Amino acid sequence: MELNEWERLQCFGHRLQLAIENSLKNLTPTSTRQAVERAVGVCKRVVSAFSNSWKRRRELAKAQAALGLPHHQLITETPTRWGSRQQMVARFLEQEKALSQVLLADKKARHLVPSWQDVSILDSLNKALGPLFEFTDALSGEKYVSVSFLKPVLHLFNDQILSPKEGETELTKAVKGGVLKYLNEKYDDAATNNILDMATLVDPRFKTTYLRENRAEYMKNRAVTELLEKTLASYFKKAVPASAHTRLGNRESIELEVAMYLQAPGPASEADPLEWWKQHEQLNEHVSLVMLKIKRTTEICVIVVQVVMDHTFKYTPIQ
Repeated sequence: MELNEWERLQCFGHRLQLAIENSLKNLTPTSTRQAVERAVGVCKRVVSAFSNSWKRRRELAKAQAALGLPHHQLITETPTRWGSRQQMVARFLEQEKALSQVLLADKKARHLVPSWQDVSILDSLNKALGPLFEFTDALSGEKYVSVSFLKPVLHLFNDQILSPKEGETELTKAVKGGVLKYLNEKYDDAATNNILDMATLVDPRFKTTYLRENRAEYMKNRAVTELLEKTLASYFKKAVPASAHTRLGNRESIELEVAMYLQAPGPASEADPLEWWKQHEQLNEHVSLVMLKIKRTTEICVIVVQVVMDHTFKYTPIQ
């Protein structure tokens, strides 16, 4: 977006990865952080032991059959692929009984059998980070990735996915709390909030649903004002063709159009907002000027996010 002189928004997947790393790095006390590092290290060594031995993989397949476990391969962490560590841990937990059975029968590998403390720590990590990976993976589809999703996503994180639950371990709560704190701080500056709120406002699926009450009124007034002056060029630092100004009416007509747009029923949450705007552009000619800018942003973001997702959120199975 910097190429178009618009306000810069960091890739959400990258920011989420940084949030996870920051949360794990800042775990307290130090003994907790060290215990997490040890447990993850044990997981890596076990995966490596099976990766480098076809005999162990053969015995693992037998153990899986005997224990009724899925015949899944282990997953190797790849530093350049976000989420691969969580996938490695999740698969390790799924196959832990079979892995331990094979390792116990191998004199050279018995020292790799994970302790119950290691398994407990990995389980706590998986419960904290597993839902994040599934959620982020769901956003990799090119037809529905949009900047207007960020506000609903943050709302979902705060109210459900990353909120503490009864019965969770202290480690799970700490990891979730660290991720949430980081994301909330990074998306709390005024410039970013203005763009995210405006994008949400012109998304017919969300409108003012995920805006704070005081922000909703502020964004409606700002949209009207900017449409009158520069058709929201100040938001995206991009000049609007002069012909567009001829479509602008007086303040009252624009206020009425914005009010009618916000009161009208929107499409289902699974619908494509861009398709909705194609069908309703004539009824909302002024508000659609905002969506035109959002659409240009989305077209760029879709390409970038699709490439990023393809190279970061796919796992690497052991062959």
